[in-house]
Amino acid sequence: MKNNTYEIYYDEDGDFLEISFGEPVKEGTTEEIEPGIFITKESQSGVITSVGILNFKSRVSILAKILKRFNMELPLKIDISS
Repeated sequence: MKNNTYEIYYDEDGDFLEISFGEPVKEGTTEEIEPGIFITKESQSGVITSVGILNFKSRVSILAKILKRFNMELPLKIDISS
């Protein structure tokens, strides 16, 4: 699924990355699909509206796997260099 609107939030202290897709929704539910990996879905449609990853710096590559799993993509590559 391609989206024209993305919002990327990164909390350096907590090492948490969240990517939101599309316009914000009024109601959603969040579930932890793997330890430290969260997805939020719009309540009515079930469409995924965000993906969150704890301990992101040590797990950068998991983002591509999660997006692929849900047939989603970003028009950019994320690289964390020390």
